[in-house]
Amino acid sequence: MPSSDANRRILLIDDEPDLCRIVKVTLERLKGWEILTADSIQAGLTQAEGKQPNVILLDLTLDGNGLTLLQTLKNNLATQAIPVILFTATNPSEDSLDFNPADIAGIILKPFSVLLLADQIIEQLGW
Repeated sequence: MPSSDANRRILLIDDEPDLCRIVKVTLERLKGWEILTADSIQAGLTQAEGKQPNVILLDLTLDGNGLTLLQTLKNNLATQAIPVILFTATNPSEDSLDFNPADIAGIILKPFSVLLLADQIIEQLGW
């Protein structure tokens, strides 16, 4: 049964098609959320600008340039207010990663429990 926040729109930007499919089906069925997916930086930027999701789940290692897309999203007037949750197998607290922690709403580490994913998103965004 969908929750009362069924009108949420989530954009998942990740280049792993199986993961995108699992996340899409699970969140749509469990929460009734609209899940958009993009498998590249350009597709993600286009979707973010055009569809204005409530949140973006961004694979940190997307095309080897997930941080570049994060910077682009935060510097773009059309997308800078959209919260971004890093969705990654890479620990973003490593010193080698150069990003402003204020640019992200949270982090979800892979591997993750698909059944707990919605709750993690809700908790990190305070929905």
